[in-house]
Amino acid sequence: MLRAQTQLPYTLPHSSSYILCHLQQTALFLTLWTYRDGNYHLDGAPTLTSQDFTMERRYLLGNEAIAHGCREVPVDFVTGYPGTPSSEVIDTLRATECGDMYIEWSVNEKVALENALAAAWCGLRALCTMKHVGLNVAADPLMTSAYTGVTGSLVVMSADDPFAHSSQNEQDSRIYAEIAQLPCLDPSSVQEAHDMVISASALSLELGLPVLFRPTTRICHAKGDVLLGAPKKDPRKGEFHRDPRQYVVIPAHTRVLHKKLLAKQPLVKKLLVEKGFNRYSLAGTTAVVTSGVTASYVDELLPPGVSLMKVGGYPIDETWLAHFLDQHEKVVVIEELAPVVEGAVREEAGEVIVHGKKDGFVPREGELTPEAVAAILEKVGIPPTRRFSPRSPVGGLPPRPPILCAGCMHRSVFSAIRKVFKDGIYPSDIGCYTLGLQLGAVDTTICMGASITIGSGIAHTHDGRDIVCTIGDSTFLHTGIQGLLNAVYNGASMTVVILDNRTTAMTGHQPNPGSGVTACGDLTPQISLDLLCRACGVAFVETVDPYDVPALIEALSEAKRRKGVRVIIARQPCVITARKSGIRRGTYMVDAERCTGCGVCLRFGCPAMERAGEKAIISVQCSGCGVCAQLCPTGAIILGVAGR
Repeated sequence: MLRAQTQLPYTLPHSSSYILCHLQQTALFLTLWTYRDGNYHLDGAPTLTSQDFTMERRYLLGNEAIAHGCREVPVDFVTGYPGTPSSEVIDTLRATECGDMYIEWSVNEKVALENALAAAWCGLRALCTMKHVGLNVAADPLMTSAYTGVTGSLVVMSADDPFAHSSQNEQDSRIYAEIAQLPCLDPSSVQEAHDMVISASALSLELGLPVLFRPTTRICHAKGDVLLGAPKKDPRKGEFHRDPRQYVVIPAHTRVLHKKLLAKQPLVKKLLVEKGFNRYSLAGTTAVVTSGVTASYVDELLPPGVSLMKVGGYPIDETWLAHFLDQHEKVVVIEELAPVVEGAVREEAGEVIVHGKKDGFVPREGELTPEAVAAILEKVGIPPTRRFSPRSPVGGLPPRPPILCAGCMHRSVFSAIRKVFKDGIYPSDIGCYTLGLQLGAVDTTICMGASITIGSGIAHTHDGRDIVCTIGDSTFLHTGIQGLLNAVYNGASMTVVILDNRTTAMTGHQPNPGSGVTACGDLTPQISLDLLCRACGVAFVETVDPYDVPALIEALSEAKRRKGVRVIIARQPCVITARKSGIRRGTYMVDAERCTGCGVCLRFGCPAMERAGEKAIISVQCSGCGVCAQLCPTGAIILGVAGR
């Protein structure tokens, strides 16, 4: 007997298989339990024992559910680089599992994956997390890891971000799995994300291959009821067994390993069907084929009489797919981002009419919503079970563009850059400081670490204008060092401003090598950005407090007078982490008698500054940085009580 917290009995009969159904939100999700050898098995997950017979139902964020699934495996070795929407998996694990798992925030995704791969070579159960653009950084080891395989298990979680909620593109990680010829699991709900990460580890162990796990933003950052198993404690030590033919990928070995990888593909496709990741139900001559979170929307909206195929794993078995298609006259494929499933369907469709992204029935960009899925079904002649009324935003509301926090150190740096380098070119990078765009001090943003390399590329075009790059401390340590080294080596002339707020702020304040602590809070040597820049060959390196505006302007002015690569390190803790650690600077107020209403403080852009009639006031958002007081030409801003 399995019991949830609600005390509902779940009886598992001794049959070949049993479908345990549970209701989450408005859609029905299926979990396949198989009885064999006297035990119950969950989609290839580790064998259930007596400690699992009491199950718990909790309301969890998707990433929290994934983290709990990792505890149920249990995973031994966890690495990653923070990136929304993936970050909370490691954040959750490091809050509960430090000491039982090895957990690290790595300096970048390539480093993270190589560490996790090494652990999997040593027989451990490893997890590596990142967001989709991080998979670009990790693509080099990912491709070759398919050749070497693993002796333990390796799950590579790449969280995709349809609609680019917090990303610079909308790429689809499933394509990487296709290129690498690795299995990929694509969850459709919070519950399934929990179940699939367990199954992914078991599948990796069974196949001897890394498995790509691809939740999307609407899975990672949704919340739902999740049926959980008991966390397990199964500490193990890894052991590396020397096998150069497997792990030394020289051409002679690679050719053999590639043949072995290709030979595994039929088994991978077969297992994804057998384990229930890919399944269908027949109900008519029209069918919907779907995957990921859109499968949940389709489940909710599909009327009776329409067949449904849900693709939860890749690659897709062509024979199995063709058998399904042969029984239909028309098929619509609904998936987010690239037409991965649609491409497979069209290859096997024959005379079957196929609608999807390639003929414009499904949008190629952005995320799909229940409203969008309902409209797609209507468009192809399938009446959805629910229709949505048009919605319009409430009129008259003021715009709320993204903006830096009150007292953020980045704001004063951008203000000073604009003052000193009036006609400069401002390449920037990925982080909170990308919001310098609102302050007119960001001209380019491409990918992690690209500010310095874009800047040096422009410098060599001899445009003639000053080039001032901005990059955060974590981003600099991620991929900025190589760009700086290259700029010095090749004689670029530019100023690099490292915005050192002592954390990885944008993704949730994770530590980095400059923070002096590890992911689990252990003290570690604090990397000196100053010495690192000097080791790269930079002769002019100055560290300055960005709240000291005169000193900041003087440092930038001195950099402007010099040639070659110059580095300014603007160092001040993030205002959020400073507040949480108890740092209080006092608050400021405006002396109404001195205030002339000139607007200098308002143009600075701090959200704590407001206008009341003709005068400025300071709200309770004030963090006490004091920069506005240094900018006020009449001395009207003084230490006092906020909000007056």
